[in-house]
Amino acid sequence: MEKDKFKIDRRAFSVVSLKEQEEEEKTYWWDKTPYERLCALETTRQIIYGYNPDTERLQRVFEVVKRS
Repeated sequence: MEKDKFKIDRRAFSVVSLKEQEEEEKTYWWDKTPYERLCALETTRQIIYGYNPDTERLQRVFEVVKRS
């Protein structure tokens, strides 16, 4: 995925109470489809762990064994 896609627009932030934010956040996510929620979760995971699917490889080497 492109790194530019994940830039933060710092002008979009606002300060609200935790109680108010909690309700707004629940409403926002319940309005999304399950697929959209999973995509957001995957995007967050990739940002936090620095995952790049183009460069990742298997961590173990698998060996093919002939059965007798």
